[in-house]
Amino acid sequence: MATFDIAGVVQSLHAARHNWRQTQRRNSEAGNREFPSRDALSSIIDCLKGVLFPMRLGPPDLRQESEDFHVAHALDAALHALLHQVKRELAYNASLRGEAGRPVHEDALVAVRSFAAALPAIRTLLDSDVLAAYQGDPAARSVDEVLLCYPGVLAMIHYRIAHHLHGLGLPLLARIIAELAHGATGIDIHPGAQIGAGFFIDHGTGVVIGETAVIGQRVRLYQAVTLGAKRFPTDAEGHLQKGLPRHPVVEDDVVIYAGATILGRITLGRGAVIGGNVWLTHDVPPGGRVAQAESREGALANGMGAA
Repeated sequence: MATFDIAGVVQSLHAARHNWRQTQRRNSEAGNREFPSRDALSSIIDCLKGVLFPMRLGPPDLRQESEDFHVAHALDAALHALLHQVKRELAYNASLRGEAGRPVHEDALVAVRSFAAALPAIRTLLDSDVLAAYQGDPAARSVDEVLLCYPGVLAMIHYRIAHHLHGLGLPLLARIIAELAHGATGIDIHPGAQIGAGFFIDHGTGVVIGETAVIGQRVRLYQAVTLGAKRFPTDAEGHLQKGLPRHPVVEDDVVIYAGATILGRITLGRGAVIGGNVWLTHDVPPGGRVAQAESREGALANGMGAA
């Protein structure tokens, strides 16, 4: 007698796959794997980090005189690998539209060339994020420490790359890249969100930024902040309506402290300060301050509150 009932499990898994494909109308899919690979994209992002910051996130033995050579070699490898993943997403999208087998190479090439041309601008934005973290955290000893250690910066590297790919019509690739950072840092930034320069997430764990959030320049967030949706409109058949603006607009120079939950398409005006653990569903004017009701203060004597 076999140690395990492999045949029975395989048969049951086959039935489960068949039922799923039938209910989701996937029976016409091609016989090969169509989807982008998380493992491949993880390697591509690691390579691109070394391209963007070669002397800090590149090979440990890299010397400055060979910096450009390394960047050229690594960039070429990363872009060719990315091209393959882009082709997979475009082919998958075509199959969903009933256009399976449509040639996608030229469209993929255009997308990857556009992405490559955007890398200098992405690097400039990331420089502003690193500098914002260094200037905004008294515990930061150097910009190198910020780049190498801060989870918010790691999340922003992934976000800046993913956001550009999202704008090129590659939402699946973008989401995978964003979720790689989410798993590593606990910071959940949807690649569709719009975030200006000089963005700083301090500590970071538990931060959530939704798909249609719009964030201005020099904004600072602390841990466990949520920029979320208040409600999810449905159509006449009860299905969620996708893509509607439903997340906050945060203008320039806003500070949001730990644990604040900000929901719906509301606007936080320029320079507003939102206190910790606030639940907010209404607009805040420029320069406004929102805080929880202040705790009652009293002198303490032997552990007792004095009247």
